Amino acid sequence: MTGVPPLTEAPNPVRELSEEALRSRAAAALERARARSTALTAAVDDDDLVRQHSKLMSPLVWDLAHIGSQEELWLVRDVGGREPLRPDIDDLYDAFQHPRATRPSLPLLGPAEARAYVAEVRAKAFDVLERAPMTGRPLTEAGFAFGMITQHEQQHDETMLATHQLRKGDPVLHAPAPPPARSGPLPGEVLVPAGPFVMGTSLEPWALDNERPAHEVDVAAFYLDTVPVTNGAYVEFLEDGGYDRRELWSAAGWDYRTEHDITAPRFWRREPDGWWRVRFGVHEPVPADQPVVHVSYYEAEAYARWAGKRLPTEAEWEKAARFDPATGESRRYPWGNDDPTPEHANLGQRHLSPAPAGAYPKGASALGVHQLIGDVWEWTSTDFAGYPGFRAFPYREYSEVFFGPEYKVLRGGSFGTDAAAVRGTFRNWDYPIRRQIFAGFRCARDAAPGERA
Repeated sequence: MTGVPPLTEAPNPVRELSEEALRSRAAAALERARARSTALTAAVDDDDLVRQHSKLMSPLVWDLAHIGSQEELWLVRDVGGREPLRPDIDDLYDAFQHPRATRPSLPLLGPAEARAYVAEVRAKAFDVLERAPMTGRPLTEAGFAFGMITQHEQQHDETMLATHQLRKGDPVLHAPAPPPARSGPLPGEVLVPAGPFVMGTSLEPWALDNERPAHEVDVAAFYLDTVPVTNGAYVEFLEDGGYDRRELWSAAGWDYRTEHDITAPRFWRREPDGWWRVRFGVHEPVPADQPVVHVSYYEAEAYARWAGKRLPTEAEWEKAARFDPATGESRRYPWGNDDPTPEHANLGQRHLSPAPAGAYPKGASALGVHQLIGDVWEWTSTDFAGYPGFRAFPYREYSEVFFGPEYKVLRGGSFGTDAAAVRGTFRNWDYPIRRQIFAGFRCARDAAPGERA
């Protein structure tokens, strides 16, 4: 058909960098991750570091030493070919050998020993970075191994941030500034036209195995909420008896809700003057204009049904986020191909909360959808699985062992996600019961025949 641009994945600017620039990029990303790990673990005393604040989470000191252990395994030993530093602790920090609930009973490194260990590993990793080729093998191509370890550390930093949210006691984390205000009124939903687009990536150098390869997916026309569902909208669902209306819930969701007596988002409570929440030790009224956070997939699903809508599929979410109908390209990010800035998205625990809906107009997608990156992870209705042509790399345990109907895909990152650990193709996954994570959602609905473009 004439006049229709070809479908492509947008060119990736990182691929044009010199080896020196790739090393600088990797070093900066590693340093930013370590600064965050240090801040999260220095914010509390040693007793808090070794305490298990919830059986859902590891002690903070386990996360810290695990970060060092993975860095040693992949950067020091594999990429660098160096002698092992602490082979005696490999099993202790293998996440597949020890579930979180049992980790406090292990002979873990203490706080001082863990800090010394990760510092020694980092010094050797930087020495490897100075010498490692950026080509020649898939693990080092364009600095992939260093990007993988950066993302791993940032993912554990977000996990540690979630542990801080579960921690009891006075606030110890502080944001330098509140999030920006909403920029102005927005339409409630946006039409995403029918047709194919390129999903996934074959060009992003630091993309993980479950994001690959790029492939075409045909999506029917649908409408998607312009912004994530806000606390104010969610309160309407609460006040309309949403948690008590069996017809709104799936069978599994209703069983979970009743068994655990769930009556509101986690960390919320009803007071005489309205709804309040606890946020990193701060007790505050629930802000109506921020996206709702700490809700499970089942709660999101029930709200969507109450609103006469549904949750988007993963493909729908990605098309709304990446597809530019004017060019036929699938962008790296909703706003284009440049890395995120503070004007694009709420990332990196800069504000310690979601920003008001509509606060980042410069981060909108080509189709006019806002806040698809940052603020809250967004539940989709899709089970976690590999794309056509999926190949596990560099190990099966990163993605493949989690494929199946037990896990739902989340997209977009949260206010606690670093820019290095999220992009338009990035895929997160978790059990549909999870509420301690920084997850929210937005709704979709099918386009009626007369509405389709």
